[in-house]
Amino acid sequence: MQPETFPQFLVEKAKLYGDKKTALREKEYGIWQSVSWAEYLEHVKYFALGLVSMGFGPHDTVAIIGDNRPEWVYAELAAQSVGGKSIGIYQDSIVNEVAYIVTHSDAKFMVVEDQEQVDKVIELWPQLHTVEKVIYYDPKGLRNYTEPYLMYFPEVEELGRLYEKEHPGWWEARVAEGRGEDVAILSTTSGTTGYPKLAILTHNNLISMGRNLMKVDPMTEKDEFVSFLPLAWIGEQMMSLACGLQAGFTINFPEEPETVQENIREIGPQTMFSPPRIWENMVSRVQVKIEDTTWFKRKVYDWALPIGYRMADVRFKKQTPGLGLRLKYKLADWVMFQEIKDHLGLRHIVRAYTGGAALGPDVFRFFHALGVNLKQIYGQTEVSGIAVLHRDGDIKFQTVGTPIPETEIRIAENGEILVKSPAVFKGYYKNEEATRTALVDGWLHTGDAGYLDEDGHLIVIDRAKDVMTLADGTKFSPQFIENKLKFSPYIKEAVVFGGEDLPYVTAMINIDMENVGKWAEKNQIAYTTYTDLAQKPQVYQLVRNHVVQANEDLPPAARIRRFLLLHKELDADDAELTRTRKVRRRFVRQRYQEIVNALYGENDYLDVESTITYQDGRTAVIKTRLKIEELDTYG
Repeated sequence: MQPETFPQFLVEKAKLYGDKKTALREKEYGIWQSVSWAEYLEHVKYFALGLVSMGFGPHDTVAIIGDNRPEWVYAELAAQSVGGKSIGIYQDSIVNEVAYIVTHSDAKFMVVEDQEQVDKVIELWPQLHTVEKVIYYDPKGLRNYTEPYLMYFPEVEELGRLYEKEHPGWWEARVAEGRGEDVAILSTTSGTTGYPKLAILTHNNLISMGRNLMKVDPMTEKDEFVSFLPLAWIGEQMMSLACGLQAGFTINFPEEPETVQENIREIGPQTMFSPPRIWENMVSRVQVKIEDTTWFKRKVYDWALPIGYRMADVRFKKQTPGLGLRLKYKLADWVMFQEIKDHLGLRHIVRAYTGGAALGPDVFRFFHALGVNLKQIYGQTEVSGIAVLHRDGDIKFQTVGTPIPETEIRIAENGEILVKSPAVFKGYYKNEEATRTALVDGWLHTGDAGYLDEDGHLIVIDRAKDVMTLADGTKFSPQFIENKLKFSPYIKEAVVFGGEDLPYVTAMINIDMENVGKWAEKNQIAYTTYTDLAQKPQVYQLVRNHVVQANEDLPPAARIRRFLLLHKELDADDAELTRTRKVRRRFVRQRYQEIVNALYGENDYLDVESTITYQDGRTAVIKTRLKIEELDTYG
């Protein structure tokens, strides 16, 4: 029988590969540790039986929080194998966010990584009325914790072994009973307007999405994949589980979040999927490294990159490059591009994806100049991660491609993108009103504005509520302008204001502390804090040059006329960003209304007060004068 659930695919792969092939690989203490498919199955089986012995039943929920580790996927598949479901929580979530998700999902058990996550649970334990046990899998620092609800992961597996002795064959029979329409996971949405909603995704939803993605881009059991983005994110579920369990490729878990780049270089994956911020960071890293390298290497880079851009543009136009360009590109690839790709861990990439938010065209062209087959995808949590994808040889960097098999795209009269697919979710958990708004006659109302071009490619403009009407009456996307700004290695985040009753476009910018800090040290500019560095006149001039450059490609009405450098970084802990680093635009505008007003005022500065909280609970008020820069290039 064809598997219908994730655990059934695991059983199939374990029978096929047993101990002969690596399913999971994790780096611990500098050594890669391998888990075979047979061992993978064993961990899932006994953890599931351990949960059952403690009262876990069909339709119950396990909440999981921590870095990407084998135990994360063991816990998820274990819950699913006995008719339950899981919900992932971002590991950097603050206590209030954890409390909301755990209580709203009615989680019966929690699986957490380490002491940091256990401490969060202890702080909010009085609020967790549905949780019976908290199971941790990294015991470091927890020896003297005596809370009765805490358990060590292997202890649960040992309970499972005892349970099997009394109920032999029960687990295998229960897995076989699973059906595609069973709920697999609850997945948090981006939550750009407040607390996230919980999307209900079935095995059918996730498996159909993975199957149709791989019809376009086949993946095989020989591939390697590095799982480094949060497993709470639908994009990581899409690759590591929906595709990984069907194709049977090896999933690799980095040693630490800080070692991701190094671990990617070691593994040399064939497929990579990352949100725009990761690709933007890679471009920044290359740009900064080139600035710091020798005169000769800079000259070679400055010669090679334009050749790469010409080759990329020829391929975008589906033209055949001439012999001269092919020879020049081959040389540029040999002396420069291969080294850059090796440094980034992209030397063996067959295909790379970006999704979760729009990627700026400058970043997109850069990677294609290097020869990286980077593709845009379009989707969201409610469609199991992906609905639209670039095809090989049919890539337009201003679009997100064409629908994957079994997916229909329609544009509503108001310009909203509608999606119909077997991957479309079943609704929002305990939120019927939101479900009725999102699902109408089988069509998912995405909330995004866009249109189809003459080749059937989808062009996503922005969130429908964020599209602005400029002073000359044209519609424009603030996200497009923000992405052009973020191509600069010195700009980490930008929030653009304009449209409606505002007379022109302005921007509030976060500098990239690491890159600007290196630039300041190189130029012998002393600074103390982020705030101090951001307000240096030399830094304003540095950023101004990049804003002017971004303005050159924009229509006059969309050009940034005034900007300032914010005195603090936008932070998910302050609810200014989502956990996937999307700007909560409405919240940011409300919170920084004084700054927005100043950007449209007559003064060239603004005095602000900030309250900071120290680790011991003490607070202090810091006063800062923010400079407002006006550009002469407007119009």
